[in-house]
Amino acid sequence: MDDRAFLTGLFETAVAAADPKRALAPVLPEKPKGRTVVVALGKGAAQLAAAFEELWEAPVEGVVVTRYGYAAPCRHLPVLEAAHPVPDAAGEKAAQAVFDAVEGLTEDDLVVALVCGGGSALLPAPPEGLTLEDEQALNKALLASGAPIGVMNAIRKHVSRIKGGRLAAACAPARVVSLVVSDVPGDDPAQVASGPTVPDAVTREHALALIRARGIRLPERIMAHIEGEGASAPLPDDPVFARNEVRVIASARLSLEAAAERGRAAGFEAAILSDAIEGEAADVGAVHAAITREVVLRDRPFTKPVVILSGGETTVTLGDTPGRGGRNTAFLLGFAEGIEGLEGITALAADTDGIDGSEDNAGAFADGGTLARIREKGQDPRRFVQDQDPYGAFDTIGDIFAPGPTGTNVNDFRAILVREA
Repeated sequence: MDDRAFLTGLFETAVAAADPKRALAPVLPEKPKGRTVVVALGKGAAQLAAAFEELWEAPVEGVVVTRYGYAAPCRHLPVLEAAHPVPDAAGEKAAQAVFDAVEGLTEDDLVVALVCGGGSALLPAPPEGLTLEDEQALNKALLASGAPIGVMNAIRKHVSRIKGGRLAAACAPARVVSLVVSDVPGDDPAQVASGPTVPDAVTREHALALIRARGIRLPERIMAHIEGEGASAPLPDDPVFARNEVRVIASARLSLEAAAERGRAAGFEAAILSDAIEGEAADVGAVHAAITREVVLRDRPFTKPVVILSGGETTVTLGDTPGRGGRNTAFLLGFAEGIEGLEGITALAADTDGIDGSEDNAGAFADGGTLARIREKGQDPRRFVQDQDPYGAFDTIGDIFAPGPTGTNVNDFRAILVREA
């Protein structure tokens, strides 16, 4: 098996560790006296819902909302598709369908919320006085800001009728059990999809402080809304949430541990740096490159041969005219610069949902000869950096990794194989 095939196998192992049926089976709640309503939200929502239907073996109703192209057949639940990462009108209609599904419930009913990454953009529900266009402008501004996901979500959930626990409040008096596939560093379920069924202790005042501290430029209408008391989201100690339950059923940590086990079985040392790495993608790539160089040249902090693994969610701060990108290809372009000319290194960085940002790839491969191959094609690697076009850099040399939608989402997966040169 060549090195790229080996790394692809590690990626597949990481994805399999977050398989919906495998993750759901041990955590199913008790069946209620009344109705079971399922609301499945996110890029892996349809696969989660299909697995739940198969395991539940009882009548269910509700709705599934996922990204365009990510649908999977469900037996009883309608599957709606909408845009990601910038919301659209189909998402606004889908959000209303979710509210309709949980209307008029009783204490005997159960709402099972199957929540995974992507649900924030997929469910635009602008508060009174704002429009879909306002929420689109907010998302574009946040995506371009380079702010970490926790900061973006702290702001988003104060500009919504569905985020920040508001959907769970709308389910009352029914009990809500949230089964969450985490795609956020630290696995805080209140951050996944901006926590539609999980309230957060971050207040409106905290959100405003984050905006000002980071110099995030938001449209005036958005700022005026957040500055008003009506933007405040319910807090975790609100009695409306007293009967609810929240469980994280899959995460980057579990997926990285599964990949590490496979690496060791193949005869390599396996080291997990962290499952919660954040920061500017190119900078994180440069740090990974520095660690890898140390291993190649001095056998520290790990001894060759070794597989170095990490997860989390980096960010990319966009300029005025960004090209084609994605945080994983941006990571790899920074990584490739730091290991240029070194032998015995192969790296894969990819989003576990199968899509890196807005392009059609999950990520790409890189090694010590990446930049040289780009130059051989008559291109200047620095130009791709300046144009914020990392996708173009790897597409030029045929090193794009595009497995297609995976049916789950536990954030970014990075694997660096270092062999004896």
